[in-house]
Amino acid sequence: MRAPIGNFDDARPAPHCLDVLTPPVADAVRAWHGDVAAEQLIYVDTDPDIADTAVFVEHYGRELLEMSANCVVVAGKRGGGTSLAACVVLSSTRVDVNGVVRKQLGARKASFASMDTATGETGMEYGGITPIGLPADWPLLVDSAVVDTEWVLIGSGRRRGKLIVPGKAFAGLPGAVVIEGLGI
Repeated sequence: MRAPIGNFDDARPAPHCLDVLTPPVADAVRAWHGDVAAEQLIYVDTDPDIADTAVFVEHYGRELLEMSANCVVVAGKRGGGTSLAACVVLSSTRVDVNGVVRKQLGARKASFASMDTATGETGMEYGGITPIGLPADWPLLVDSAVVDTEWVLIGSGRRRGKLIVPGKAFAGLPGAVVIEGLGI
């Protein structure tokens, strides 16, 4: 099949690729429901050695620069407790951690979670964390620009491979809160 965006040699519906996804992502694809059919989640094989954004878009398609999103794990601290959340913003922006995220989480301080925390809590590889398959009790903050993008390229849970997902699907993920201005 041909991917809806980019120039990928291997594109398949994610439900047909469960064996190459991390367990939490594969479980989420298996249990998928909502307005977007699971068959619309497309897995594309990518070379992890060319994951750097500039090289990646040169190889797989320049238009991907405007259609890619990053998922980052943040830690909000209040009193003696820490809570984790994930944020999804277009790759051309950065997460407003100290403004929008901190306020949304009701935290005194917010920062990016450490690599060990992000990978340990998600069961995903660093550099491939995706909002599909995150812990169900986490808030998932999604920039409205992501939801408004027709097709979005995101991580697959591993450094090898990506998922291409209709932007509107992000609003229906567990714990999702769509926020204007999350990405700045």
